[in-house]
Amino acid sequence: MMQTVLKIAVLAGDGIGPEVMREATKVLSAVERRFGLRLELSPAPVGWAGLDAAGAALPDATLAKCREADAILFGSVGLPDRDPTLPKERRPERAALLRLRQEFGLFANLRPVRLPKELAHACPLRPERLGDGLDILVVRELTGGMYFGQPKKTEQVSPGVQRAIDTLVYTTPEIERIAHVAFQAARLRRRKVTSIDKANVLENGVLWREVVTAVGKQYPDVTLDHMFVDNGAMQLVLKPTQFDVLLCENMFGDILSDEAAALGGSLGMLPSASLAPAPTTGGRTFGLYEPAGGTAPDIAGKNLANPIAQILSAGLMLRHSFGLHDAAEAVERAVTKAIAAGNRTGDIFNPADPTARKVGTREMGDAIAAAI
Repeated sequence: MMQTVLKIAVLAGDGIGPEVMREATKVLSAVERRFGLRLELSPAPVGWAGLDAAGAALPDATLAKCREADAILFGSVGLPDRDPTLPKERRPERAALLRLRQEFGLFANLRPVRLPKELAHACPLRPERLGDGLDILVVRELTGGMYFGQPKKTEQVSPGVQRAIDTLVYTTPEIERIAHVAFQAARLRRRKVTSIDKANVLENGVLWREVVTAVGKQYPDVTLDHMFVDNGAMQLVLKPTQFDVLLCENMFGDILSDEAAALGGSLGMLPSASLAPAPTTGGRTFGLYEPAGGTAPDIAGKNLANPIAQILSAGLMLRHSFGLHDAAEAVERAVTKAIAAGNRTGDIFNPADPTARKVGTREMGDAIAAAI
């Protein structure tokens, strides 16, 4: 019987992207050997690498590879200090990442935040606020809201005065489908959803709360509560253990997931999955998988970056796009083993811990691959 080939478009991008992607593909090779998989990895330029190679942040050839793939493993794009004369519409953050979300309808962003007990020192909160540890899933709507609403423009209203306009807009179906993702995820966890809005001042918040409440009635086994975004930001600091699944619209989710990531010790630990609405050929779900952090150009090429977020993103890909739960768990366990063995990149290193040793990007990747 011929083995199914799983096609993955590998878009490393800019800054530390190529370094951490190298470690993720190293770990995928170990997974491939252990589980007898056939993974076809197709590298392609994106971001400034795409601009240098083909004059576009998302070259046509790269987009074609993504269309042929079953999933996209993405690094990071954007070098803020490079060529400020390039129009914002052509810069990688908009022309590559936002376009990919639109092209493939990647509406659901999942960001799991976990704090291993060995990294409690890296959390900025006092130990008593952490309880038995943190395990939060942020579910963020990714293709609506202020980032995509129209009109979006900057206009001259009088001499010396400009006006910038961004439009926050959501429809009932957009809210319903992301709410279902959150409730279904909660059923596999601790069965609690906290929906974030600003219903006291925003019409979008009123609609968001009404629709999420209606969807919640279809999940009587899941507890639902609502929280204003400002209180949610505060509660993440005061009592993060109260949260299981956080359901957010696009901008609120962008902000709160980064705040939650700080509780996990480092952005270098935070993976993410961005999923399309419905299963594609063979029951697979198309998705884009990327670390939540940025390109970190200040440490690029120095073997300093933490590759764990990229590696865990590959694990999310195995689970959500390919249904390979055992393989995904093997990746997660390997990360846990590497940390328990004392391996630490600089962002999670504690010099006061006698069991910890500072390692580089390659060494961390080697330790995780070996633990597979």
